[in-house]
Amino acid sequence: MSTMATSIPNRASTTKYSYEAQQKRYGWMMGAPAFLGLLMFIVVPFLMAITMTFTNQRMMSPHPTEMVGLSNYERLLSVNYLHLEPKRDADGEAKLNSRGEIDYPRLRTVIRKDHQELKGYYELASFTQADGNKFMILAKDPTFYKSLWNTLLFALMVVPLQGGTALGLALLVNKGLKGTNIFRTVYFAPVVTSMVVVSIVWTFLYHKDSGLINEYLRILSFGSIGPIDWLGDKDWAMPSVVIMSSWQGAGVQMLIFLAGLQGIPKDLYEAASIDGANAWQKFRYITLPGLKNTMVFIVISTTIAAFGLFTQVDVMTNGGPQGSTTTVMYHLVQKGFREMDTAYGSTISVIYFIIILAIAMFQKRLFDKKDAK
Repeated sequence: MSTMATSIPNRASTTKYSYEAQQKRYGWMMGAPAFLGLLMFIVVPFLMAITMTFTNQRMMSPHPTEMVGLSNYERLLSVNYLHLEPKRDADGEAKLNSRGEIDYPRLRTVIRKDHQELKGYYELASFTQADGNKFMILAKDPTFYKSLWNTLLFALMVVPLQGGTALGLALLVNKGLKGTNIFRTVYFAPVVTSMVVVSIVWTFLYHKDSGLINEYLRILSFGSIGPIDWLGDKDWAMPSVVIMSSWQGAGVQMLIFLAGLQGIPKDLYEAASIDGANAWQKFRYITLPGLKNTMVFIVISTTIAAFGLFTQVDVMTNGGPQGSTTTVMYHLVQKGFREMDTAYGSTISVIYFIIILAIAMFQKRLFDKKDAK
């Protein structure tokens, strides 16, 4: 009897183990095509890109590829500084140019004459001190840092604007008014439209002389607001791209917010109404807390998508005016494909991947801390 008692649990545990192993085996078999696709089209190309960053490979070159170590990273990340004194007259006073501003020698002349170690550096930013001396920040690839700043600026503007627009649309659709399905389709239509087509259409809308936006502004302001060069003015170009991108992508976030709103129990709103809560109090103390996890997902996903900004810039502004809309993805494509410097383009992509990963991890950790409180 003791032998039978001990054999029954052993047989049961063996059966359970074989069942779990079988389920795992089926799981790996079902996921194998997706895993293979990720391996072939994401993991392997990324590893190849990392290897390429240590070479001087170009798309079309008569010279064989050679290992160059960390020179691509040094070219991309190198930053230095320089104090530049103004030109002075015989009395030691700073000279002024034709516009009445302090006249400084050309950076290229100063580097060739006195600072040979800064050869290959270009101006990134400059600050004029009280005594007239200019403090200049130099970089071997200043376009990368400018494009990184433009991308960060785009993300900081588009995430709250697109998220807020999507939340407002979701609240309207969730009201259950007549024609809800029609409005839901209209709001989501830009998402399924090609970004190239949307960018071309908005380029016509933004046209300085014949665009509908300027025409509407002229009519509504009775002519007091003149035509705005939306895509040709460096102060308006990036906000214009932000507005168009927010309009185009708000439909996806609207559906996600709508799913979150429908997951909030109706009993909470009924209890709040009995307690005398108004619409704002219901939104603040029921809707927003109920959408916490949804908002975390939308903020992180929208931020990652914002860092991939390329098509709008390529179609609408070509990175201009004066580099005000150049993004890291646009700079990467310029270097890696149009200038055929494959190794340097790969270096930009690797560094950019690390930056995006760090930002996403920071956001997740920040939201986790708030949840812990």
